[in-house]
Formats: sequence, structure tokens, C-alpha cells
Amino acid sequence: MIQQDFSIRLSVIIVNYKAPALLEDCLNSIFKFDTEQLEIIVVDNQSDDGCEKMLADKFPTVKFIQMGYNAGFARANNAAIRIATGEAILLLNSDTIVLDNALNKSADHFLSTPHVACGVQLLNADHSFQFSGSSVVAGGLNYLLPLPYVNNLIKVVSKIFNINKPSIEKPSSADKVDWINGAFLMVKRYAIEKAGMMDEDFFLYAEEAEWCSRIRKIGELFLYGDYHVVHLQGVSAGEAFGTSEKGYFNLLDKKGLQILVSNFLRFKKEFGIFWFLFHVLAFYFEIFWMFLGVMLESLLFFRKKTWTWGQWWKYLMNMIKLWPYLLKIMRGKPYFYKVL
Repeated sequence: MIQQDFSIRLSVIIVNYKAPALLEDCLNSIFKFDTEQLEIIVVDNQSDDGCEKMLADKFPTVKFIQMGYNAGFARANNAAIRIATGEAILLLNSDTIVLDNALNKSADHFLSTPHVACGVQLLNADHSFQFSGSSVVAGGLNYLLPLPYVNNLIKVVSKIFNINKPSIEKPSSADKVDWINGAFLMVKRYAIEKAGMMDEDFFLYAEEAEWCSRIRKIGELFLYGDYHVVHLQGVSAGEAFGTSEKGYFNLLDKKGLQILVSNFLRFKKEFGIFWFLFHVLAFYFEIFWMFLGVMLESLLFFRKKTWTWGQWWKYLMNMIKLWPYLLKIMRGKPYFYKVL
């Protein structure tokens, strides 16, 4: 590899979709510290929310890209990566607040190591630890955990066989991981040139995990626990999908359908057809399993029911809507898997 001299150390890419207040707070937290060696690029997914004027008035050094349509996460970030000039590229969510100069400190650390990608410890609004990086479980079996009733069985089996959780609960100063939360994902330029950019079949969710699966073929990924960024998890996406659900375990609404579609797309691309079909069978068998569980709880007059008939119906409807997407995924042709 030819050694290059970079005047810009880090290119920071922030995707905006109808969240100008969050974007402004994020940028304010960045500009509190030295930005001389930072290049900041904001990509807007046709929000029509006045963010371009806000940037021009308050942050004139920020570069701006208007996608002209709701391009989702992968396509918007790729548009900025194409014009970025930094030695490293940082994907940063708009619903984040940078603490204690974490951008510069983590970049300094990262660029002094052979690591090809890194993340930092994300925090909830109350500064409790948030999921930030993870090991990959064979075939993505941990993605069965959101399934009603099945999740309890998986937890019991995991305890019997002493299987550790893939996510890091108590971060150290540096933990090797297989993939990093896309809310803060820093990658060296040469790794992107070798691994390729984000897969533009994805609209939202799971794209960073699939991308990391290609990046880790180039080198090691690490999570740096000494640097912290607050992540108001799922706020902007929740507004877009019309849901207050901030996590990724609710598979019963429109956001849940997008999570399902993106996860199955990842199963096929990263783990192959066998594991893709395994998950198809497991998720459709859950229709019967959940029906049986709700019926037994109703017949036995459980005071506190785990799930309700209304929730079973919503899951059934999402699995019916999912089927056409699964057929497209099996064909393997380029397609923009957007539910919203």
C-alpha cells in the first residue's frame, strides 16, 4: 500500500432525516472541541426540514449533500464516503452527543494502531452503558431472541451450556469485536477501498453488521471503552416509522417489518442460503408456537399474560408481508429493501 499524507485526519459523516434539532445538538457537541483536522459532511434524505439553512447559518464549514429522496443509511453514507478526504471515515448518528472530545481522542488512538475499524462506548441518556459492539454468533442464532416464547428457551439453553452473550456488557479499554454499532463506526480509508462500501440493497438496520463482516477480512475491529458518546437510541428512526419503540426486539409494527427484512437480507449475504432458510423456518414456525402459547395462557387464566391475541395477529400480518421480500432475497438480484 502506498503511504499517503492526509491533511484531514477524520471525515465525520452524519445522515439526517427529519431531525434538525438532534442534528444541531450533535454538531454543537462536536464543535465544542478542536475541529481543525476534521471534515464534517451532512447527508440529508430529502427531509424538507430546513437543515440546509440551519447548517449554512450556524455551521458554514460543514459540507452538505442532498440525496433528493429517502435513501436510508447505506446509500446516504456511501454518497459522503465518495467525496470524503480523511484518513479515516466515521459514521456518526445524528442522535448522538460527543462527550469529552471523544472524536479526536478515539481518532488519535485508532490511527496509532493496526486496527481497521473501531467504535466507542455508547451511553444512554442517563449515561448507562448501551450496546456498542458484538461478537458474531454462528448463523446469527441470537436473532431468534426477539421471538416470543422461543427466547426463554434460548436463554435456558445458553445458561445450561454456559454460552456467553455476544455483546460486551463490561467494556475494557480495548475489546476485539466482530461488528460495531453504526451509531459510531470509524473505519480506515484503505480498509474501505479493499472491502468495498456499504451494501446499497439495505435501507435501514443490519447494514453495518454486514459491512463489518467484509471489513474484518481486512483486519481487526475494536471497541474502545475509554471514550464515550451519548446515543439517544432510535429517536430519529422512531419518528420516521411512527413508533415509540427504541430497540430492535419489537417485530410487530412497521419498524419491526423493516428490521425483519433487513435481518433476513443480512442472513443471506453474510451467512449463506442454509442459515437464511433456517431462519425462515424458525420465524414462520413461531406463528404456531406463539398461537399455542397465547391459547394456553388464556385457557389457564394467567393473570399476567406474556403475549396477547392482538400481538399474535400483528406478528402474523408482518410475516405475511415479509414473504414477497424473502422471495426477492432468495433470487439475489440487486433491490432496494425499503419498507418505509
